[in-house]
Amino acid sequence: MSTVFVATARLPTVHGIFTLHGFEDQATGLEHVALTMGNLMSAGAVLARVHSECLTGDALFSQRCDCGAQLEEAMQAIAREGRGVILYLRQEGRGIGLMNKLKAYELQDQGADTVEANERLGFAPDLRQYDMCAPMLRHLGVTRLRLMTNNPRKLAALQELDIDVVERLPLQAGKTPHNAHYIATKVCKLGHIYSNA
Repeated sequence: MSTVFVATARLPTVHGIFTLHGFEDQATGLEHVALTMGNLMSAGAVLARVHSECLTGDALFSQRCDCGAQLEEAMQAIAREGRGVILYLRQEGRGIGLMNKLKAYELQDQGADTVEANERLGFAPDLRQYDMCAPMLRHLGVTRLRLMTNNPRKLAALQELDIDVVERLPLQAGKTPHNAHYIATKVCKLGHIYSNA
């Protein structure tokens, strides 16, 4: 198992007090975190979000995507329920990295959609991997999920890892005039499930 636990710390946020758990993928050197609240080992499936890092959306409040809004909505949902987990994975730009993501943005500014931009740079539309999720969840004692996602590929990837996803919950937040085409492209070309896209 290449993903190993490193440390745990308390993390007060505007949405409540979470616990932050750090993990390192020794094969890639990437560092991932889990954000948890409540007793994850109590009965019942755990409300969960698997979220790939998006510096522009999560930290810089970009409206080119819906990533930051989805992360905030997931934290709020977990805080309301008092129990849940967010796996925050270091897979910027659907796995192409930050600088290549900026190159993709440049192509999008010239008229390409998000899928075409990745392909013009020589990448597949989505290079993300989810193998690290299984050891992270095992460490946390989580065996069953109610997964907040619009992405059926993410759902299938977790199920292929024998992670028991008992329910998919839509997470439709942050649609703006700046990202309407981006969301429509995810629906049309990547199969995301999104009402009124």
